Amino acid sequence: MYLLGEQPAYADQLIQRLQSIPMQLLEGLQPSGSPLRLEQVEDLAKILPGNQLYIIENGLLHAQVDDRPLFYLQEGDLVGLRQGIDLPSCRYSSEEQLTLVPYSRSEVFKHIYGSEQRQELFIQYLIGHTALLSDALARLKQPEIRPATGFQHFAAGEELIHQGDDADHVFVIIEGHAEAWVDGQKVGDVQKDEIFGAMAVFTREKRSATVIASEPCTVMVIPKDQFLSLMQSNPRIAHSLIESMARRIDLMNKEVTQLRAQLQPA
Repeated sequence: MYLLGEQPAYADQLIQRLQSIPMQLLEGLQPSGSPLRLEQVEDLAKILPGNQLYIIENGLLHAQVDDRPLFYLQEGDLVGLRQGIDLPSCRYSSEEQLTLVPYSRSEVFKHIYGSEQRQELFIQYLIGHTALLSDALARLKQPEIRPATGFQHFAAGEELIHQGDDADHVFVIIEGHAEAWVDGQKVGDVQKDEIFGAMAVFTREKRSATVIASEPCTVMVIPKDQFLSLMQSNPRIAHSLIESMARRIDLMNKEVTQLRAQLQPA
């Protein structure tokens, strides 16, 4: 996936990481048929069955959102994931020869759900593409009406989220490192590529911790509604993510308990 026009360096870095994920997700899975070769395509969705996903083996797919050229997909990109996800309407077209390798949609998801590592990669892939699209759409709008979506930058010492605030977004650190604090006590670290802020979105409660950048950070920002739509369309992935967050919270609670014990007078 590449965005049309000038794009910031952090988007380039994210795109490069996302580009390698589809083949990792499909490793060990056989195609469901022979490659599909197309000469020219006006609207790919009209000619492809909904029960298949496709890897682009050769060629480019141009994507238009609201009749505006916005990005294109190239060799190695995965096509067909948008079904069932609440994202802006997108039309794919190609003016050159296009070769697509088909995979059974149901078998792909079984394959992904069969590995915790593939599930984590899939979450990164979905969220990454959603954030890139949100950022691209935001940059098309006038500055005064751009939403706070896509990517944000934080200097060392700045708060990314604050304990007690409403949870309107989910975040992923693209570059940098941050620390989680509860009631003034450090309870954990937030590493590069780690999702944070999702638990409060799931539970509809206030933020349970403050996250502070320990060094300059670039953060991918996903609006709550888009994140929940992604999770609703992939419930097993959501379940895996919740389990991972629950384990992380359990570790944080243990650290808090130990800190409080150390602070109590003998």
